Amino acid sequence: MSGALRGLLIDVDGTLIDSNDAHADAWVAALREAGRAATFEQVRPLIGMGSDKMLPRLTGLAEDDPAAAALVEGKKRHFARMLPSLRPFAGTRPLLERLRDQGLELVVATSAGSEEATALLEQAGVADLMSRQTSSSDADNSKPDPDIVRSALRKGGLSAATALMLGDTPYDVEAATRAGVRAIALRCGGWWDDRSLGGAVAIYDDPADLLARLADSPLGAGG
Repeated sequence: MSGALRGLLIDVDGTLIDSNDAHADAWVAALREAGRAATFEQVRPLIGMGSDKMLPRLTGLAEDDPAAAALVEGKKRHFARMLPSLRPFAGTRPLLERLRDQGLELVVATSAGSEEATALLEQAGVADLMSRQTSSSDADNSKPDPDIVRSALRKGGLSAATALMLGDTPYDVEAATRAGVRAIALRCGGWWDDRSLGGAVAIYDDPADLLARLADSPLGAGG
């Protein structure tokens, strides 16, 4: 990697805020309402993908099918009811404050919709720290395709050589890698073991763990 580190591309769900299980529960509820049975265990490993990837796997529905759109709206409704109970992971705001104070551009790189992403950032208490924000509308294809990562690079005025990605799923790691960006993974998103996150250049428990070891991390080392 060449070039000084200038920015961090940041996933939100499961990385900054403990929301992955709630997303899975919301999908299960929406599918049940539509008469399409799916278990938590079937849905949970897919959290981190956008609905354009999840629904074909779960239901066989194409993204542009009206039934798929209805499922997405149902899921949003259920998740909105859960959102006020969700909490950021330990160290989330202190970590981002430290990185901002180091002069890094903090760019949100999420497959969530714009309104949901903003609500999640506010619930995590970090919306004011972000330099730029991407959402599902900024990409033709969701993670693990690299579209969101490339969009975040453009919005942040960054190159792949001057950025790192922070995420919690194999889909974050793959999307970053395919965009030529190195990834740091956090275990706090749950479900995946270190082998699943093995494409990351470093793995930490949660934001607090990364903050405690920041000096020796790819971020503290200046990339």
